[in-house]
Amino acid sequence: MTHEVVAVVFDGFELLDLAGPSQVFSTAARLLGGAEPAYRVRLAAVRPGRVRAADGIAVHAEIGLCASADTLLVVGGIVLASALDPALVDGVRKLTQACDRVASVCSGAYVLAEAGLLDGRAATTHWAAAEDLARRYPAVEVHPDRIHVRDGPLWTSAGVSAGTDLALAMVAADHGADLAREVARWLVVYLHRPGGQSQFSAPLAGTPGRGDTFAELRAWIEEHPGADLSLAALADRAGTSVRHFSRRFAGEVGESPGRYVERVRMDAARRLLETTDHTLDHVARLTGLGAPETLYRVFHRNLGVSPGSYRRRFASAATISGE
Repeated sequence: MTHEVVAVVFDGFELLDLAGPSQVFSTAARLLGGAEPAYRVRLAAVRPGRVRAADGIAVHAEIGLCASADTLLVVGGIVLASALDPALVDGVRKLTQACDRVASVCSGAYVLAEAGLLDGRAATTHWAAAEDLARRYPAVEVHPDRIHVRDGPLWTSAGVSAGTDLALAMVAADHGADLAREVARWLVVYLHRPGGQSQFSAPLAGTPGRGDTFAELRAWIEEHPGADLSLAALADRAGTSVRHFSRRFAGEVGESPGRYVERVRMDAARRLLETTDHTLDHVARLTGLGAPETLYRVFHRNLGVSPGSYRRRFASAATISGE
């Protein structure tokens, strides 16, 4: 039987949030063959008709938010973080009552959260929106580094291209890993993307704390990652005892001095890997991590990938070629 996928769109949606999953489902249907397609994707909107994506490309929503579906997929768009259409939220809430599986791509999680569908459940969204989503919807257990999260019938994914990862996971759940692997091969994408979305997020530099007491010290740390940044050295620079410094820093910045320093050094290493052809040993020494082994552990602990893998993925062509 055909698995009906209803994708919910709205003015300002991200086209790739729709195109990625749709391509996965159509490729799976083509590979499976058969008299009836294994998947069929239909577009729904508050008002059927022409809907324009954020990049200006228009699509046609053939149905309103009143159909039944096997899978309901709410795509994302930057507009959702600032303004949620009550009719969209209410329509999605009602539509889920006739769906077996409910999912969101990127900031589409805002719609599910506003509808109360993610209360008490684990979820994810684009790394840039994760903190805001968690703050606005405290009943949702937000996992900011996950590419996609499944919690019962609720599926959520990280930003934009992560919708492809989400759809591949759904195909694997529906028809097995072999088909999902073949779809990934046809689309020339990862079946299981290495690492989490932290590797794609913005660097730490310039991130404000909850107070201003350590703003100058944090700026100095970020400018001198290779310096002595031990707890004792930082407390001395702040003119306070180690115990008092550690407690106040954690309270204002939101994490311990040691954790903050590690992230600063990791981000400095990321920039060097992206923009230079320095050896891993040199990168480790310049950023205060000391040795390649420490660099490797820090990258795996925070990003889920090795420094070498990170460089291959994000370094400029000139850096890779040694120009």
